[in-house]
Amino acid sequence: MNWRQLISNKRFGLEEQHEQRKDNRSEFQRDYDRLIFSAPFRRLQNKTQVFPLPGSIFVHNRLTHSLEVSCVGRSLGDNIASLLLKKHPELEDTHISEIGAIVSAACLAHDLGNPPFGHSGERAISTYFSEGKGKELKKQLSSMKWDDIIHFEGNANAFRLLTHQFLGRRKGGFVMTYSTLASIVKYPYSSQLAKGKPKFGFFTSEARDFQRIAEELGIKRLSEEGEPLKYARHPLVYLVEAADDICYQMMDIEDAHKLKLLTTEEVKALFYQFFDENREKRAEEVYNIVTDTNEQIAYLRASVIGILIDECTRVFMENEEAILNGEFEGTLIKSIKPELREAYKHCSKVSLEKIYRSRDVLDIELAGFHVISTLLELMIDAVLSPEKAYSQLLISRVSSQYDINSPTLYGKIQAVLDYLSGMTDVFALDLYRKIKGNSLPAV
Repeated sequence: MNWRQLISNKRFGLEEQHEQRKDNRSEFQRDYDRLIFSAPFRRLQNKTQVFPLPGSIFVHNRLTHSLEVSCVGRSLGDNIASLLLKKHPELEDTHISEIGAIVSAACLAHDLGNPPFGHSGERAISTYFSEGKGKELKKQLSSMKWDDIIHFEGNANAFRLLTHQFLGRRKGGFVMTYSTLASIVKYPYSSQLAKGKPKFGFFTSEARDFQRIAEELGIKRLSEEGEPLKYARHPLVYLVEAADDICYQMMDIEDAHKLKLLTTEEVKALFYQFFDENREKRAEEVYNIVTDTNEQIAYLRASVIGILIDECTRVFMENEEAILNGEFEGTLIKSIKPELREAYKHCSKVSLEKIYRSRDVLDIELAGFHVISTLLELMIDAVLSPEKAYSQLLISRVSSQYDINSPTLYGKIQAVLDYLSGMTDVFALDLYRKIKGNSLPAV
């Protein structure tokens, strides 16, 4: 793979058009702006990140998480762009300098396909078809389409949302640039290869779209003709992934401190693992100026993020050749210096034990699983038997942009999943309560 081809401002769905722009924004900055002003992005403010949506203490939701990941991604991208231009001055006439903007936009989009209630929503969808009533539909679908729904994946759904031509929407979905779209696909292979790996990058319905993007950008194909599609990652995927890895780990620890799941001493000890003596001394000096405990933790968190950005930049540049050859294994975080890697792994271990298995987190996962499972069962029953009066009432609630009357079973199922995954936690819970008769609209 080569940088000259990998960074393209061609737009998916507008390949034949070359608009004359009246402002100084690059095409990649336009990607960022389109996402910021889009309804699916706004809805992230009411989607769970890890902890239940806030009461008196504000913690991260999907929207604030995505904005922070975007900031870290921009820093990583700008670092890489600067170093690549020094290493390859012959690329000065390309869009290499825009890597920060591309990664920043891709980071905004990376969680757009996640259903309500975090990962429990994904599991509820998958298990409805693999273990629940939906299992009866297996014989009516091809193995490829069945794999799509029993391994339902938010990453693949984000790619669908950005590229699919929903009813009433212009050709090409969001009409994003090829490079931004390729940068969000963390697992560039089909659901047929997801067995044993609960992740994949695109549904059968969007496989040709990804193939088109990969061929245009010169992304290396790893599967033979006739085999399930599998590609190497676009190099910028590693930066989007690293930004996400850095943010969710560090921000979840900060949130846990605010919610008193972790003590101040525990959090300081976790963050101090990343520091050398000079940084520890600087932190102690800061404490003399900043006496608020939460602000002290925020300072430590920001310092750790800065350390990890610099380290991931180093790893990327040292492995540039392997990354371009599609041979780099694992993530950037897993290749940082041993002492930093151990500190990160310790944070992950503590997070798993004291945060992700905390009662509040498990309660929202349990509730979310039940809400999504119930709504999914009712909606699938409705599209399979649209002649029933109750089915008609349910279907009438679905926005006209979703092809709920698709002539195929796969199309109907996808329309239901598009509808459900686009819901916020609050909307899904409200609809569940109304359907169950626990909440009635005001008369």
